[in-house]
Amino acid sequence: MNVGVDGLDPSSIQLIGTAVTPAVMVSGCGILATGLDNQISRITARMRDMVREWRTLPEGHARRSLLREEVAIMDRRHAILARAIGFTYAALLSFVMTSLLYLLRRSVAVPEGLPVMSFSLGVGLLGSTAVLALASLRLSRRAITLEGAELFRDGRPGGPPAP
Repeated sequence: MNVGVDGLDPSSIQLIGTAVTPAVMVSGCGILATGLDNQISRITARMRDMVREWRTLPEGHARRSLLREEVAIMDRRHAILARAIGFTYAALLSFVMTSLLYLLRRSVAVPEGLPVMSFSLGVGLLGSTAVLALASLRLSRRAITLEGAELFRDGRPGGPPAP
């Protein structure tokens, strides 16, 4: 056993560092999951508000078709973000597994590449989450554009006032 200056085995310190890196990723996943959950909750609340407004408008009102389009967009966003949060939790599990595999190496023969594969899977899942979040933002912009088109149908924002 190789003992360092402070009486600790350097391989133990390296092992702890290797195990802690995925733990930091777990923390990041938790923060990301919280943010995604908040977005999903806001979308759900906004959809309920839109449907409530839709029900109060008379048949044939122009806003009803706009609300229908926006609810459809919000529904797609909700589905995308639900998938993203699923990927985030899968990444979290992958990072926990990575830490566990590194810690088990002291007592069990864990193939060298297994923890690396587990960590890589987690990183890939987080990349997928980012792509889905960008897709959600694109849809969000589309819904805002629909609202803006209705609001400024008599003229563009910042343009001359309608007669």
